[in-house]
Amino acid sequence: MLSGVQIRMARNALRWSVKDLADRSDVSTSTITRAETVDGVPKTTRANLMALKDTLEAAGIEFVGTPDNAPGIRLHPPR
Repeated sequence: MLSGVQIRMARNALRWSVKDLADRSDVSTSTITRAETVDGVPKTTRANLMALKDTLEAAGIEFVGTPDNAPGIRLHPPR
């Protein structure tokens, strides 16, 4: 699973706005904004988290650590 901090870091690493991520993932801007304010796992549906994770990974983000232990990202060339 991913944390709100990882979502925010990934989006910023890609230089995407919240709207950019929303358009690419089909997750609403308000859901993304709420999710990014949480240090741990955001309280949203699993489907939304998976959509965000899949979208960010396809853009070259690798999620490392866990929400409770050194959450972070690595940036790779997009798939």
